[in-house]
Amino acid sequence: MNILLQGISKAFGENKVLVNVDFDCVGGEVHALMGENGAGKSTLMNILTGLHKKDQGTIFIDGKERYFSNPKEAEEYGISFIHQEMNTWSEMTVLENLFIGKELKNKFGIIQNKKMEALAKSIFEELTIELDLSANVSDLSVGQQQMIEIAKALMTDAKVLIMDEPTAALTEREILALFKIIELLKQKNVAIVYISHRMEEIFQISDRITVMRDGLTVGTMKVAETDVDDVVRKMVGRELSDYYPKKTARIGEVRFEVKNISSKGKFNQVSFAVRSGEIVGFSGLMGAGRTEIMRAIFGIDPIDSGKIYIEKKEVVLKNPSTAILNGVGFLTEDRKSEGLILDFSIEDNISLPSIDGFTVKGIIDEKAEDEFAELLMKRLTVKAQNKDISVGSLSGGNQQKVVLAKWIGIGPKILILDEPTRGVDVGAKREIYQLMNELAERGVAIVMVSSDLPEILGVSDRIIVIHEGKIAGEYPKSEATQENIMKLATGGY
Repeated sequence: MNILLQGISKAFGENKVLVNVDFDCVGGEVHALMGENGAGKSTLMNILTGLHKKDQGTIFIDGKERYFSNPKEAEEYGISFIHQEMNTWSEMTVLENLFIGKELKNKFGIIQNKKMEALAKSIFEELTIELDLSANVSDLSVGQQQMIEIAKALMTDAKVLIMDEPTAALTEREILALFKIIELLKQKNVAIVYISHRMEEIFQISDRITVMRDGLTVGTMKVAETDVDDVVRKMVGRELSDYYPKKTARIGEVRFEVKNISSKGKFNQVSFAVRSGEIVGFSGLMGAGRTEIMRAIFGIDPIDSGKIYIEKKEVVLKNPSTAILNGVGFLTEDRKSEGLILDFSIEDNISLPSIDGFTVKGIIDEKAEDEFAELLMKRLTVKAQNKDISVGSLSGGNQQKVVLAKWIGIGPKILILDEPTRGVDVGAKREIYQLMNELAERGVAIVMVSSDLPEILGVSDRIIVIHEGKIAGEYPKSEATQENIMKLATGGY
């Protein structure tokens, strides 16, 4: 199946999201769609699949003009969209999520669970993932939920497959398995639209790249005829030297320490310390326990045993409120469910953890709150019409900036960042890295969990590797390589 979009324009109110955009993808190729957050990539694909209506332009499918009234109609026609934000039902099982609305039934209308289980297992084997089909999705990590979304799309026998940041929460092993599937789909003449901010992936699997900037098509080129610097220039409209900014913060005394913390079935006897001005990266495979450790430290989940110290004083962080009062901020990996209140405004989300600072005798100083939100929006370059629009209307990357803004707003002593650049474009990533450096210069102790090995290596002063709920080892920046980190992550010593 071949698709062609010509002169597509779309505005939401006065905000022009797309202006005369052209894009095409043919069977048997991977066409990467790149651009900064808010460039219009996802909106363009949502117009193709019928979620949004175009204002102007034409869509051709196999040479014939064709429009869909909703995504289900597009999927039935053979166009499947794996969204960046998960569309799973958390209180349903893995199997129920895979077949929701598409249950296999016999001629009497009875659901054929065994057939569904067999099909699910065969897809999981292709993706080399192991998941209990009877498990509730709410018990799974973000990465495991992402694999369910990918599996759902592969079960539709799609002729066009749109992938929006499919690897953002996946481990290296899962990414490699996905790339093998993509190669097989190409051989079956499937057209793949691949939206990603990971340059190494784009140049590894794509045939062509189209770059968008501020709702416009900047250019389309063959991967073999371009390079990373050229793509970045087109994306951001400027040179982006020093992708990982040089860190100049002085590392001081131990600010934060955990000793022998354990949580049954999740992690065991974990001990580490972080100094003021230091960025400590946590690496490991999905399910190793990295996120579980951070959630327990922040008081979201219980700790069975062990102690936590802040500035050498023992503290009991029994819940997130206590953690915040002790100067701990936590950017969760699941911004949609845990990091933001999507129906609330940008201002309300940013000021929520700091609201006591704007309250006098139970009355909120609205002027001070306004200035606070506007300052942080400006500092983190949040792209939005104003601070009063709902945060749910922002692009994924701008939502991530809002989450980061709200934690910077509390003036943290310790900042835990779980996948801080997931779904964030190359320009915004560098801004986040620079911000981390500035916080470190102010003496903030930073813990960063990331599945992106180049990021771990590029940003961290020290790297701790988790394997099966335990610390497998650690490396100073000077000794760390992708190879020795992966060796520890997979159980080698």
